Amino acid sequence: MSDTAAFSYPFATLQQLAEDVLKHASAKGATACEVDVSEGFGQSVTVRCDEVETIEFNRDKGIGITIYSGQRKGYASTSDFSAQALRETVEAALDIARFTAEDDCAGLAEAALMARDCPDLDLYHPWALTVEDAIETARLCEQAAFDASPLVSNSEGASISTQQAHFVSANSLGFMGGYPTSRHYISCSVIAGEQDAMQRDDWYTTHRNASRLDAPGQVGRIAAERAVARLGGRKVKTGEFPVIFEAPLAGGLLGSLVHAASGGALYRKSSFLLDQLGKRIMPDFIQIAERPHIPCGLGSASFDSDGVATRDREVVTDGVLQGYFLSTYTARKLGMQTTANAGGSHNLIIQPGEYDLAGLVARMGRGLLVTELLGQGINYVTGDYSRGAAGYWIENGKIAYPVEEITIAGNLKTMLAGIVAVGNDVQVRGTKQTGSIMIDRMTVAGE
Repeated sequence: MSDTAAFSYPFATLQQLAEDVLKHASAKGATACEVDVSEGFGQSVTVRCDEVETIEFNRDKGIGITIYSGQRKGYASTSDFSAQALRETVEAALDIARFTAEDDCAGLAEAALMARDCPDLDLYHPWALTVEDAIETARLCEQAAFDASPLVSNSEGASISTQQAHFVSANSLGFMGGYPTSRHYISCSVIAGEQDAMQRDDWYTTHRNASRLDAPGQVGRIAAERAVARLGGRKVKTGEFPVIFEAPLAGGLLGSLVHAASGGALYRKSSFLLDQLGKRIMPDFIQIAERPHIPCGLGSASFDSDGVATRDREVVTDGVLQGYFLSTYTARKLGMQTTANAGGSHNLIIQPGEYDLAGLVARMGRGLLVTELLGQGINYVTGDYSRGAAGYWIENGKIAYPVEEITIAGNLKTMLAGIVAVGNDVQVRGTKQTGSIMIDRMTVAGE
């Protein structure tokens, strides 16, 4: 593990603070307690039209304390690490717990499920980037966009960001774990065209290890190419057509699956996937796995927010839903066991198919390739889906022209069941990894 000297507090201090909180909670009569101590810092620089637009530094710290008094729960937090502040925060959480209603599902996870050994998942790669170097990198990125085409007329800026954090989670069952993490990105957003015929687009790269980011020049060039390609956008005639969600957007479909299959939506009966466990919800060629222990993964974690050990599992096998996304609390609400997903999913990966994006487009023949989505028109109770979109019209297996000011609509249950193919053009930008996804039919509303 790399040097962590840049933090204000050594890791051992975070552990000691967590221990002090647990001791004070016990002394005050709490039946159980969990605590999260964290510290983070970073910088981001934005250059626009070769001028430095913003330089931001951030440094923050905090302690969150959850107290259980029997089946009653209270929470309080502070950014003051002094002994007095910790005692006062414990007592505030205890006071809150005394006034909340009893909840028979409240409480820590079972001791046997707690993470006992935390493998080093290689999540910490500090980037020793001076402000001057960050500015120079952002300028390179933006200049590459202007150099890519004379049609690039303006810029919304190129940004470089580097963030580092470390944390400790602990509870009164003897669990204590934590580690440092890092995340860096380079982004660029540019405008092509003039006056009424302008289009914007962007591109970015993100990783825990800066040496594995795409080159700044490549990020700028792709942003420019995407903006230029959208010039001359028009509407299409309303109808039902196949739709391809480009890889960066296809992760949103996986996100919708996670939301609908998460414990909170299920126990409130506000999900279109109610009672679908063990049933086919997607075509039989679809395999979705959760892999929390991928070294350097953006969604990797050895335990979840409850301290429960994460493990590899299959979420969808041959199109059949094998598991929900449950925390300790939501699992109890459903009479099930936690899947170590308190805080979200960990490296959710849909198995890629044989085609790249050009191959999917050729296979589709005629339809819509979506590269931008607007608005949030998703009803998770019914599965109804309707969002503004932009992209490209496909004719004879090739891009014919750019499309804008349209709406795509369908139902998520039908959309998931109607997946025709998954591309191998995977973009790893977060906790969900997928190539482009082709759906057999959606309503495209234009003229």
